[in-house]
Amino acid sequence: MTCFPDVNVWISLVVPEHIHRAAAADWYNNSSCDVMVFSRVTQAGFLRLLTNPNVMGKQVKSVAEAWETFDGLYRSDGVVFANEPADIERIWRSYNPAPGTGSSFWTDACLAAFAECTVFVINPKTWTKKGPLLRQERRH
Repeated sequence: MTCFPDVNVWISLVVPEHIHRAAAADWYNNSSCDVMVFSRVTQAGFLRLLTNPNVMGKQVKSVAEAWETFDGLYRSDGVVFANEPADIERIWRSYNPAPGTGSSFWTDACLAAFAECTVFVINPKTWTKKGPLLRQERRH
């Protein structure tokens, strides 16, 4: 199966001291993912978080170190980069935010649209503890 982890899963998998490291590793080890996909959105978010001292603390990376971390992952077996599907914007615009959803809705909806346009599977555990950020209803 091809899986499309969000940025928080990627960070949890590569930062040994991350609070969710065990959960991310457990998900990965018990999944049937044989390929894990980066998109431009998840790549940019991954690099941004690696260089953010509020996220990484004393393990914050320089820009060069963040690129090295990404390059190391990308060279791993089973990690690929997928270009944006042609129909992503139409699908992305069809999502409506759940009531009370914050500004992170945009990225989450974009990633959901990306997955919907492809055969990729998004790990449902990566949504917030408050529940899905996206309604099942769509505008037509």
